[in-house]
Amino acid sequence: MAKLKVAVIFGGKSSEHDVSLVSAAHVIESIPKDKYEVICIGITKKGHWLKYIGPAELIKNKEWEKHPDNVPCIMSPDTLHKGFIVLGADGTFDNIKVDCIFPVLHGKNGEDGTIQGLFQLSGVPFVGCDMISSANCMDKEMTHLILEANGIKMARFISMRYSEMDKIDDKIAEAEAKLKYPMFVKPCCAGSSVGVSRVENAEEMKNGIKLAFLSDSKLLIEEGVTGIECECAVMGNDEPFASTVGEIKSANEGFYDFESKYEDDNSETIIPARMSEQAIENIRALAVKAYKAIGCAGLSRCDFFLCPDGTALLNEINTLPGHTPISMYPKLMEHAGMTPARQEDKLIELALERN
Repeated sequence: MAKLKVAVIFGGKSSEHDVSLVSAAHVIESIPKDKYEVICIGITKKGHWLKYIGPAELIKNKEWEKHPDNVPCIMSPDTLHKGFIVLGADGTFDNIKVDCIFPVLHGKNGEDGTIQGLFQLSGVPFVGCDMISSANCMDKEMTHLILEANGIKMARFISMRYSEMDKIDDKIAEAEAKLKYPMFVKPCCAGSSVGVSRVENAEEMKNGIKLAFLSDSKLLIEEGVTGIECECAVMGNDEPFASTVGEIKSANEGFYDFESKYEDDNSETIIPARMSEQAIENIRALAVKAYKAIGCAGLSRCDFFLCPDGTALLNEINTLPGHTPISMYPKLMEHAGMTPARQEDKLIELALERN
């Protein structure tokens, strides 16, 4: 039987470009080679698409762009092509058809619905959430509006647009009237805690607002939540499965920022989380409810806070969570009995099933 061709797309124009490289190397190495032929498509930080044929190790080491055999390529939206157009130096081109796309992309232009829209136009099955659910999960304000309308509790918040910068003092006063310190200022559409600030007063909030607007034109100011920071991995289409709950023990006591997630060896993930079985089952049920309510498919990681009174507040949904060897999503699924190879195989199967 001929192997199915799976295109793994990595890199991208995102502040999480380098994390994507580590995730992609892990995915490429984990995909069962007896069942799938892997085609690697890298996107540079400037947005150039290249067909890459070198080893996964060079992707992880950020050296892949220098490979002499890289060839420019584009993704065709035409359903006739079912994949990629590879451009030759002499003006010729080659059509590489694929059976499935595995976008190992994080953050903007990767899990915000933009590239998912292109996949949907192309008619090629792809791993993960569709355009609409990806966009709604990426936009933290939309996540609040949709999930709270479905009875899922989240932190109290207000939103602000960049066009309101001339009213920044009024917005700070509104936040102080409605919310309590500490607060978190977050870009609406950024991941891995990029541009996020924990603030204790009006001056810190003003600086946090300016920082967040470097990453997006809309932001949230959320009331800080005291509780256990924890995560639940969900996989599936119409009948999703939720893993046990993993606990985050951040090296940064303030919050689980980018450095704590990817650069500080003192951060820990504890599986299963140190909480009662009842609390774990409640969070698992809430994760599935949120996943369905916002229209996720394939996979997502649902992040929560378990408050001292036992209330679980959903923090956010990540539609393409980190797939590095130390990332919570693959570790939670391994705890559930799924090897890395089986995880990638199942995600590809779910993509084909949905299509």
